[in-house]
Amino acid sequence: MSTIDPKDFADFTPEDWRERLDPETFRVTREGGTEAPFSGKLLGNKAAGRYHCVCCESFLFESDTKFDSGCGWPSFFRSPEGAIRYLADHSHGMSRTEVRCAACDAHLGHVFDDGPPPTGKRYCINSVCLSFRPGNDPA
Repeated sequence: MSTIDPKDFADFTPEDWRERLDPETFRVTREGGTEAPFSGKLLGNKAAGRYHCVCCESFLFESDTKFDSGCGWPSFFRSPEGAIRYLADHSHGMSRTEVRCAACDAHLGHVFDDGPPPTGKRYCINSVCLSFRPGNDPA
């Protein structure tokens, strides 16, 4: 998948995204779905590298911020400033904070205040929303 130019995001229709993404990725990232816990391909990934938005390839998380929270989804304690957009989510009888890619508005998951130091945050992210680039590639 090629990187999308950020200026094109506002013009993307659901049909445009549906053409670029497989059905499960579309359901989670564009319709706010959730993948089944303990099913994601990146849950157990321990390699050094960077995690990017699967829709637009924006950089979202460093591998050294990933930790095993036991929740069933990849968890991170920090995201680079400006990479994530935060929204109040009161669905399913809960009050949570939804996290979305700041560049393309893809639904990623939720953030909670029960993570490890130094931030105390747990970004609980659907694997299907992420692509992983191993190594120290700054892109």
